[in-house]
Amino acid sequence: MNKKIGILITALILLLGLAACAPAAQAGANAPIPQISVTGSGIVYVVPDIAYINVGVRSQGDTVALAMAANNAQATAIKDTLVAQGVDEMDIQTSSFNVYPQSDYDYQGVITRTYFSVENNVYVTVRNLDNLGVILDAVASSGANTIYGISFDVVDKTEAQTSARQLAVDSAKVQAQELAQAAGVTLGDIITITSSYSYPNTYGSYGIGGGGAAYAISEAVPIASGQIQVSADVTMAFEIK
Repeated sequence: MNKKIGILITALILLLGLAACAPAAQAGANAPIPQISVTGSGIVYVVPDIAYINVGVRSQGDTVALAMAANNAQATAIKDTLVAQGVDEMDIQTSSFNVYPQSDYDYQGVITRTYFSVENNVYVTVRNLDNLGVILDAVASSGANTIYGISFDVVDKTEAQTSARQLAVDSAKVQAQELAQAAGVTLGDIITITSSYSYPNTYGSYGIGGGGAAYAISEAVPIASGQIQVSADVTMAFEIK
């Protein structure tokens, strides 16, 4: 009987010992890995090869029908001019169309005239930048009285994005190595890596506006497309030893 009690006591001691060791082992397995986290940036500049412009016509008439008729004639003339300048019809898209009443008042606030305005704006893609100034001149001369919001872009951004990401990775690695050296530690394997990029368009401020008269430009409008910045950010975490 005493022998059995002794065996039970021994087994209980062993179980208690194992239970005490388990949390310590588990804590070691779940301990956070010492690491350095850095963010690198890369910037690449590219020359635009495409442009987008908003071209519009604002017309007025004593009735909606008269205003619409005048607007349709001007809008058709602008579209024909764009096509004649080499713009594909698929690259001409209506962006907005509005009809609204307006009134004129005398000094006493009495309405002296009620009429209607019609606005028709199209979004135009210009794929030949060498011809952009000539196109702006032509559409203004053909009846466009609102031209605004010129923006530039690049059709294929793949190469620029790849280069920007590579520069960002190189920057992150250099930063991590500098931090490790300053802290007196050694870099280990990469634990995590995430990336993002931004691609802002370049906008021009060219614009004309008016109540319905066409504007003639004596010379082709000088347009400078400049460069577009493609940037990438890469966040990398390195194990430290």
